[in-house]
Amino acid sequence: MTAPSQLIRPATIQDAAALAELVNFAGEGLPLYLWTKMAKDNEDPWSVGRARAGREEGSFSYRNAAIVENDGRVAACLIGYPLSKEPEAIDEAIMPPMFVPLQQLENLAPGTWYVNVLASYPQWRKMGFGTALLQHAERLAIAAGIRNGMSVIVADNNPAARRLYERMGYREAAVRPMVKETWDSAGSAWVLLMKTS
Repeated sequence: MTAPSQLIRPATIQDAAALAELVNFAGEGLPLYLWTKMAKDNEDPWSVGRARAGREEGSFSYRNAAIVENDGRVAACLIGYPLSKEPEAIDEAIMPPMFVPLQQLENLAPGTWYVNVLASYPQWRKMGFGTALLQHAERLAIAAGIRNGMSVIVADNNPAARRLYERMGYREAAVRPMVKETWDSAGSAWVLLMKTS
């Protein structure tokens, strides 16, 4: 079997459907919840997700993604990018309340390379793809000249993800309570994990 790191490739626009599915896995249904709210009339929420993944710009874009292919099929993905060196202003009159705690945590990690999404399809888990993609993320950060380290936000009810990140050297930096609206989640807080260079 080929080593997981040898299967990594940049995502293409043809991967948009898989990226939407993987982002929803990673987000424990929150992306689909948001796409449902964004859908117009009888629009399929998944088509909203696929369209967002297929964008040329924006944080959730195939251009910020790397794919692990296994047996010619998408098995896992990484979406990541450098965070601004300047914290983003939070106007709570404009920003949806669900995003405020997430933005607060991102603002505590300026200038880091941010792991926005790390996900595998269930049948491809426990094969080392997450570790390989995090190592790939660190290489991307170095290539981008990032010297402030790495960052990621995880839900407090996802101990498996947290164990992976901690095994890779990430440590808890801050916690904010979730704002869930009607999103059904067992989590109660978002946790910022950081890895220094």
